[in-house]
Amino acid sequence: MDELIIREMKHEDVPRVLEIERLLFGTPWSEDSFLNEIYKKYAISRVAVIDENIVGYLCANYIPHEAHMLNLAVHQDFQRRGIASLLMNEALKELKKKDCVFIYLEVRASNTGARKFYELFGFEVIDVRKKYYINPKEDALVMMGRL
Repeated sequence: MDELIIREMKHEDVPRVLEIERLLFGTPWSEDSFLNEIYKKYAISRVAVIDENIVGYLCANYIPHEAHMLNLAVHQDFQRRGIASLLMNEALKELKKKDCVFIYLEVRASNTGARKFYELFGFEVIDVRKKYYINPKEDALVMMGRL
C-alpha cells in the first residue's frame, strides 16, 4: 500500500467523503452533516488519504470524559487493509488527550464484522436501540469502550 496519511477533514474534502458515504450507507449523511462536524468545537473529523485520494473518514464528538463515535467508513476498494484501525487509533489517541474516559457508538445489529472490529478495541454491547436505522429498518447495538 502507498503511504497513508491521517489528517483533519477539510471543507474541500466533503465531496469525496460524500461519495464514499453514499456508496456504503443506505441512509447517508448530508453535506451539511459533515460540514457541521468539521466546524463544531467539540468534534474530531479525520480522513485517510492515499496519494491525495481520500479513502476513509471518521467523525466523533466529545464532552468532558465522554465521546460518541458518529461515523467511520473506508471505501470498499480499500477495506481490510488496516485503514479503519488507523483511523480508530488516531481518534482514540486524540480523545484521550481531551480527557475522555468513555466512548459510545451505535452499530447495526446485523453488522457482525463491524461489531467484531469494535470489540478488538475493547468495546462491549451495553444496550439496544430498537428500530434505530431506517434504510433498511433495523435495531442498533449500543457499544461502549473505555479509553
